[in-house]
Amino acid sequence: MNKIRLYWILQLLGWLSYALINLFFASLDRGLTPVLLWAFSALAAYYLVSTHFLRFIIKKYGWFNLEFGRLLSYTLVALGALSLTNTLAQILLNWVFGTLNAETDFRPLVIAVNTFVSFLFYSLWAMLYFLFHFLDNYNQTLKYQAKINEIQLNHLKSQLNPHFIFNALNSVRALVDEDPKKAKIAITQLSNILRFSLMMDKKRVIDFENELNTVKDYLNLEMIRFEERLQVKYLIDGEAYDYKIPPMMLQTIVENAIKHGISNRVKGGVIEIKCFEGISDDLVIQVINSGQLKTAPTPKRKSGEGHGITNTIQRLKLIYGQRASFKIYNSGSDFVITEIKIPKQNLTLG
Repeated sequence: MNKIRLYWILQLLGWLSYALINLFFASLDRGLTPVLLWAFSALAAYYLVSTHFLRFIIKKYGWFNLEFGRLLSYTLVALGALSLTNTLAQILLNWVFGTLNAETDFRPLVIAVNTFVSFLFYSLWAMLYFLFHFLDNYNQTLKYQAKINEIQLNHLKSQLNPHFIFNALNSVRALVDEDPKKAKIAITQLSNILRFSLMMDKKRVIDFENELNTVKDYLNLEMIRFEERLQVKYLIDGEAYDYKIPPMMLQTIVENAIKHGISNRVKGGVIEIKCFEGISDDLVIQVINSGQLKTAPTPKRKSGEGHGITNTIQRLKLIYGQRASFKIYNSGSDFVITEIKIPKQNLTLG
């Protein structure tokens, strides 16, 4: 079930139960009257609105990213403030429904008791909300750990497959006699890629700059193989370096562009990498390559092929939920654009 839908169902059922229970006990003493019905319904509605407002503050200001001490202090202050406003709301409701007793309702002891009871209800709500969030976050982590094992196997099969290594080594071998200095640089770039691929599976996200450097090494090696058939352009805004992205994600998209775009064209083509900050405080990554997407049905893939794009979509969903997006489409008759949008915050919130 959708988490937002579940949240509202629990909110409505919880505070409706609160109103019915209070109404039941109050009716035992004074009988069931329309005034009591409306008064407790209004109070339950106030609890619902105020707790939803607290949830809005928690999500908007990223309280779940705070260290435990600050989270606890912020929560206690917020619960205290809500309890005081709830006591004032009770007085106002009693006045509106004509049940206000100035001699008793304004006594310090009565106000203190009402505030304390409200604090208990708000504390119970906060405990349940935080517990749900942390359990959900833990569940997402378990799902990610399970999926990352599959992704690791797919990387060994396809991301840095033997064909790429074979082609890279052949390119380097051709350079050894022709340009030894350039061959040494190429060997270093291949070493960087291999080392990065061994380390990346242990991390959920990495600095954008580290991923981009690996992609540059990869494309430099491919430019040796394709020579003048491959042209590479980079348009990277400075804000992009403030983001973290899943490792090997940009590498996967670029390799897909080489494999299905450039290598299928006699004259080769262009790969352009554009990264910039979007209007919604997210990182927009675009890989533009010469070629066209095939719209006609394609033969069934062989075992081990085509994992890159599927894994990219699955990893985005596991790490960012619905806050990230992926799409690939034709741009005119000569280019294909693969676009990923990644939010600045890395963890999904409950």
